[in-house]
Amino acid sequence: MRDAEEVRAGGRRGVAVALACGRARSAARKGDRDGLVSVSARVGRGRGAAVAPPEEFEVDGISVTLTRKRVKNINLRVKDASGRVAISAPPHASREAVAAFVRDRRAWIDHARRTLAASPRDRAATAAPDEVAEWRLLVEACVPALVEAWEPIMGVQARKIVYRNMTSRWGSCQPATGRICINVRLALYPPECLEYVVVHELCHLLERGHGPRFQSLMDAFMPDWRERRAKLR
Repeated sequence: MRDAEEVRAGGRRGVAVALACGRARSAARKGDRDGLVSVSARVGRGRGAAVAPPEEFEVDGISVTLTRKRVKNINLRVKDASGRVAISAPPHASREAVAAFVRDRRAWIDHARRTLAASPRDRAATAAPDEVAEWRLLVEACVPALVEAWEPIMGVQARKIVYRNMTSRWGSCQPATGRICINVRLALYPPECLEYVVVHELCHLLERGHGPRFQSLMDAFMPDWRERRAKLR
């Protein structure tokens, strides 16, 4: 691993590359907004395993999926721009209580739905093929420069880079082959997010998992990686 000053310098080079790509992207996509709008929001706290199969029903036109878990409070999450709601509730909570909970938060749900409708994630879910092709071109234009900037800093080498339109992950790495895959949907997010994913996947060439050593490496190479990651949620 290079010393801390070189890592910081390399990070600045990478950011400069990504910002340049971001400016090119903005010029190509007039009127599009950068940034992340949260794709979910929760009310209440608590986690636990499900104790019964999910129940589906409607509350004043709102589609609700209720899962009973060993939690203390009722938790609500708006799933997408259609306004579908996922609820986790204690085993003893009645359907009537859950329905009242949803009605009480109707204004909040409507606000979350409008927010989600403007989010990159929702846009990606309904994108036409020509939009996806545009994202691919933009990401393909930026990633090689980022990889070239970070490889000597991290002491790694990616043997192959591929691009996919993925719904469940931002990237992947096969350490045995040096193959890295980058999600083209990153074109919808701020450029520092793309750089974070590139560094994250390159870091897997040094450490396969996401344990303490991986996190220590990420801390050394990109101290603000957690803040960048948060923008993708």
